[in-house]
Amino acid sequence: MTDRINVLNHGYVRLVDVMGSDVTIANAARVSYDKQTDILRDKDERLIRFLAREGHTSPFRHATLQFEVYAPLMVARQWWKYVVGSDHVMDSWNESSRRYITEEPKFYIPRFSEWRSAPENSKQGSGLPLHPQDGELFTKRLFNHIKDSEELYEDAVEHGIAPEQARLFLPAYGMYVRWYWTASLQSVAHFLAQRLSDDAQVEIQEYAKAVRQLAEPKFPVALTAILANTKG
Repeated sequence: MTDRINVLNHGYVRLVDVMGSDVTIANAARVSYDKQTDILRDKDERLIRFLAREGHTSPFRHATLQFEVYAPLMVARQWWKYVVGSDHVMDSWNESSRRYITEEPKFYIPRFSEWRSAPENSKQGSGLPLHPQDGELFTKRLFNHIKDSEELYEDAVEHGIAPEQARLFLPAYGMYVRWYWTASLQSVAHFLAQRLSDDAQVEIQEYAKAVRQLAEPKFPVALTAILANTKG
């Protein structure tokens, strides 16, 4: 079973660590009755589904997953919103910084067929795909823009400019950043419910699919149950 799934051009999601299992959720729910089990039985599965259906979510916060993610900044900043507003579901986030590292920058550049038009009736999201001939123009323009920006960045560093300032020359939103995300199972389910939906940005949908693929084998009963009862 893989612990890493590649996403977009250079990105990936890697499952670093897991605390707990489906048994953890059942035991957390039964502690008030001083009961515990070491293996998952049918009655435990029924209990987990009952908890999810009735909105008794605190037992799902006793299980956690830790991911390493490498994604464009535009994806990272959407993802970050789940940490800022989720103190009740236990999240932690640590991100790489170009104040301290000068590794070769990598950028997300859509292929000719991956550009999307603006939606007709909304201020956000995407409409239909552009024709690849039109997409080719913007892929080449973005490539050249990034190339020019990298040269400016490297020149600034060579002239002794501090990396924390030299990074101003790099195009931000398409640049890949790396971070660790540790979250309760409830928080992971909340993220998935919203970012697997059809109206989510396509790029973060791809990352959400990877998160689900890595998390589901670890919590096959609990994740399915809580996702079925979590609004997107």
